[in-house]
Amino acid sequence: MPNINPNIHTNDKFIIIKNTLCKIFRGSLKLGVHFKFPLFVGKHVDITHRRSIFCGKNVKFESYTEIHGLSTHGLHFGDNVTIGRYTEIRPSSYYGVGQIGYGLEMGDHSSIGPYGFIGCSGAIKIGKDVMIGPRVSLFAENHNFKNESVDIKYQGVNNQGITIEDNCWIGSGVIILDGVTIGKGSVVGAGTLVAKNIPPNSIVYDKRDKVIRKR
Repeated sequence: MPNINPNIHTNDKFIIIKNTLCKIFRGSLKLGVHFKFPLFVGKHVDITHRRSIFCGKNVKFESYTEIHGLSTHGLHFGDNVTIGRYTEIRPSSYYGVGQIGYGLEMGDHSSIGPYGFIGCSGAIKIGKDVMIGPRVSLFAENHNFKNESVDIKYQGVNNQGITIEDNCWIGSGVIILDGVTIGKGSVVGAGTLVAKNIPPNSIVYDKRDKVIRKR
């Protein structure tokens, strides 16, 4: 754990330490999860299919996160990974119907901000030192729809997977679709829809301040 800022008031330090110890205690109760001590777990965290979840040191599941482990390859979190509040990680249906999803690999020192959605039915691989902002969604799956005589719901899905390489910054509200690779060292601006591969060390953003017409 990093050192607490020395400028923080003593009472505030006490609150931080108390809350942290509570999270470590909750983490120790998550029997079935494979983890290296300590594991930090906030309030009302829903962790299912724990035998498929693997955590390095200092992994943090903040309050109200949902970690659904039912997958063919499991959920693998490296050291010092943080999953923000209200984030949902879902590889498969809650009820085990249909195709079982692949799962997630997340490298050391990477984080997902609050309200993220990680749909890892296809393989999602997130490298080291990746910063993912609030309300980012990753969808590693597409519905088939070419057959007009069959309802889309019954045509199945295809999965290519998503890769975010090391040292990337993904801004707030970004949506990343199946089949995308974001190259090492890239920055994706807030609100961008990513449907194609991004080369390493790129800056990508949707320009939304264009004036269409005046009143």
